[in-house]
Amino acid sequence: MSVSDRTDAEPPSQPSPSEGEGEPSLACEAQCLYQSPLPLAGGGSGWGSNLRTTAIALAFAASLGACTVGPDYARPTVDAPEQWRIDYPQAADVANTKWWEQFGDPALDQLIETALRENKDVMIAAARIDQFIGALATTRSQFYPQIGYSLDASRNRSSRVGVPALPPGADEYYSLYQGALGATWQIDLFGRVRRQSEAAQAQVYASEQARRGVVLSVVTSVATSYIGLRALDRQLEIAFATAKNYGDTQRIFELRFTGGVVSQVELSQVQSQYQQALASIPALQQQIAAQENLISILLGRNPGPIPRGKTIDELGAPGIPADLPSALLERRPDILQAEQNLVAANANIGVAKSLYYPSLSLTGALGSVSAALGDFLSGPAAAWSVAAGLAGPIFTFGAIEGQVQSAEAFQRETLASYQQTVLNAFREANDALVGTVKKREESQAQTRRVAALREYARLSRLKFDNGYASYLEVLYAENELFSAELTAVRTQADGYTQVVNVYKAVGGGWVSQAAEAAPQPLLRSAADAPAGEAGASQSNGTK
Repeated sequence: MSVSDRTDAEPPSQPSPSEGEGEPSLACEAQCLYQSPLPLAGGGSGWGSNLRTTAIALAFAASLGACTVGPDYARPTVDAPEQWRIDYPQAADVANTKWWEQFGDPALDQLIETALRENKDVMIAAARIDQFIGALATTRSQFYPQIGYSLDASRNRSSRVGVPALPPGADEYYSLYQGALGATWQIDLFGRVRRQSEAAQAQVYASEQARRGVVLSVVTSVATSYIGLRALDRQLEIAFATAKNYGDTQRIFELRFTGGVVSQVELSQVQSQYQQALASIPALQQQIAAQENLISILLGRNPGPIPRGKTIDELGAPGIPADLPSALLERRPDILQAEQNLVAANANIGVAKSLYYPSLSLTGALGSVSAALGDFLSGPAAAWSVAAGLAGPIFTFGAIEGQVQSAEAFQRETLASYQQTVLNAFREANDALVGTVKKREESQAQTRRVAALREYARLSRLKFDNGYASYLEVLYAENELFSAELTAVRTQADGYTQVVNVYKAVGGGWVSQAAEAAPQPLLRSAADAPAGEAGASQSNGTK
């Protein structure tokens, strides 16, 4: 039940049923205490009355167990745009498929499969889930009595001049044997443990979404890195071909210079052009090595060569998913993770507010105490106790109020973080969709430019060979063609990368499919709700 805030100086009264409804469960927390150094008070005639008293206390505690202080979670309202900022060719249902297979490159498929299986960041994320599942199990244990045991044997000497003094002739040396089973049970009267469990469960779901986010990042990083690698390979091929062409031209000009046909100026121009092409080769080779090293780390292995498949010109183009902006709230791991963090922060307000209210503990012990080992298990050595304790704050001078204020402030921070995550998601998705359309247009223009420059270079050389132009015109045309060819390849790779960014921005069922192929948390059965549905189980606040 929801209970309004109290001040530390005014202990709260018992909540009334009209203040709300909570979960009708009895939360129990206990720790084992089982010792009985002396025979405990009580006998056979009092056992039945004590049982009745205990049963009444339990029934009373159960009637109060439905109280849960603190606000219940409701998903914040999000003003999602109705449409994306740009029209684009849409393909239905592709967001729930392994989109990277649409590139049609088995080498890329194998690299992604290896990365999902071996990537260290994915393994780290899976281990973090196990950490939160362990914390959840610890929190949930407080719902139940904690049972323990104790055994003790001692040899003692009593003082003859103590108070009371030993009778004359009494042996000051004696042995004492004790053994007991004990249980302690703290009744969750005002939902402190229930709120702690709610927060811990939300943290488990948040860590699962964080794992899915790592999977999303690994898949898209491998895809974009591989595309970049194939683009660099193509640029290196262009550089080698251009350098070979320039080298052949330089040899011809050297012969012409020897024969006095061309001047030293023209020869120097050709030599400069050739060296420029040669200088581009080491730079591209260095970038290729760095790209291979990056992919190797994504694969969870030492830096090394990466197998290739199709050339960048042979790669297919995945379709773009047809989804509305509101779908991101249910599909992006970072949004779902931020929401679960908000759920946990909201529950922790209830944990803090529960400190205003009293706590009820039930303890019990059953065992034997004897001065002779032979009598340890006999009837007269039996000892037991049953007790109930109630404790609560009166004056804390702001200690509890400060914890409540801190929890509420953190909830506001987490809410703003969730809202910011949603806004960033809409921005990234729009950026990727606009980038996909515009990069395709840019790539088409660059292709036409390369074709025009190739014709320009051919005609310029033809004019030079016939004596109608200087070699400076040829040099300019061929340099422009070389640069344009390299730029066209980069633009083509950027177009593929933008498509990958669309899938990264919108998420979808493909993330869950990829996550199934990645290392799983060892304790996953403790997190009962499906990872992709944790956020969807809350009330929907999308407009």
